[in-house]
Amino acid sequence: MKLDSKAMRHLTAEDWRVLTAVEIGSKNHEVVPTPLIESISKLRGGPGRVRHSISALAKVGLIARLKEARYDGYRLTYGGLDYLALHTYASQKAVYSVGNQIGVGKESDILVVADEAGVQRILKIHRLGRISFRTVKANRDYLRRRHGGSWMYLSRLAAEREYAFMRILKEEGFLVPDPLSQSRHTILMSLVDAFPLRQIASVPDPALLYAELIALILRLAKHGLIHGDFNEFNILIKEEPIELDPESEEQKQPSRKGKEVEKPQDSTGPTSTTTTTSDDDPETAPEPKVKITPVLIDFPQMVSMDHANAEMYFDRDVACVKRFFERRFHFVSTQPGPFFRDAKKTVGKNGARRLDAAVEASGFSKKALKDLEAAIREQQEARGPEGEQDRSSTDDEDVDNDDDEDDGEESGRDTGYDKQPEEEAETSTDVAAKLSMSTLAIRDGT
Repeated sequence: MKLDSKAMRHLTAEDWRVLTAVEIGSKNHEVVPTPLIESISKLRGGPGRVRHSISALAKVGLIARLKEARYDGYRLTYGGLDYLALHTYASQKAVYSVGNQIGVGKESDILVVADEAGVQRILKIHRLGRISFRTVKANRDYLRRRHGGSWMYLSRLAAEREYAFMRILKEEGFLVPDPLSQSRHTILMSLVDAFPLRQIASVPDPALLYAELIALILRLAKHGLIHGDFNEFNILIKEEPIELDPESEEQKQPSRKGKEVEKPQDSTGPTSTTTTTSDDDPETAPEPKVKITPVLIDFPQMVSMDHANAEMYFDRDVACVKRFFERRFHFVSTQPGPFFRDAKKTVGKNGARRLDAAVEASGFSKKALKDLEAAIREQQEARGPEGEQDRSSTDDEDVDNDDDEDDGEESGRDTGYDKQPEEEAETSTDVAAKLSMSTLAIRDGT
């Protein structure tokens, strides 16, 4: 759904209390009875004032009444939960204005926001129920067995877990967006000036970038973690200017052995090459040297190296990198692996901090982890093999007035913080073109 914050300015203090009352009642009720809303909100005007606020909230879609409910009551919508999170950030003076929506995915929405000083930030809104509940509805035992059946509960778990991982990774020196705050199903983070890897058509040195990504997978493993979704959708490529030091050019790099396969000629645009700018060319000599740095995003699905399916997740992350580099950059590593059995031996070595244990110790319970993993597994199965999603049935099936999902449709395209079907990154409109980055060719139209 699309977040429209215009109605926030018209909500009164009583309206916020009633909306909060619906949220509190939702912890134990799919549809919160109107008398319970009146009891929790405790407005001075009594039931009449509460019903006036209910009418105002329902009019802007923050709460909704179910037509076939057995009693008079309302449920909290995704829009209502969005407003409550924004209200929290506003009270913290962390968010002052809401800008464009730059990403729309199955699992989250990404918006640009700003504080009172005009500093731009990223607001990630988890919407885990978009995928999981279309499949969950076919198996009601899931909802009966665990409290985790609530879309609000699952989305909050995803946000809490991702925020915990972002904080712990940042503390350990990993390149991730700065985690600023977390409220309900949302995360506020710094805005990274970078392009998603899936939009990059060519890089000066594919072997070096490949080696850095493989080294990043191994570094995570050394700290006891597996990303679980390490692919071109969740890696940002950032350019940083550097000053060349003649003595440092021969520094030891991770193994980069590999070969480039023959590239097919493409009449729609220039072919990807690995040639770098030469100082002998007068036209290219003035160009500043830059360093290409990968930044990792999207962490709610991260698992421990001790997870029952750790080897499968590790091998899948490695395979995703290999497959993308062969397809996009025509680079194939001549070295096998890395392999899970070898990475497992490095866990905690040389004083490496076990970040998986640190996140677990932060208060994320085993039950919460079990609920979240079940929902993520559902959504991954809904994507099908290779992580591709069936977009032909998303919008119609996401709307169901008889269940817990929010009414609304998903449309648009993600631009860097979440996943979308791989076919869209390979359409004929994706012609390599040099845009704003000096050494990278960016895919136009993605």
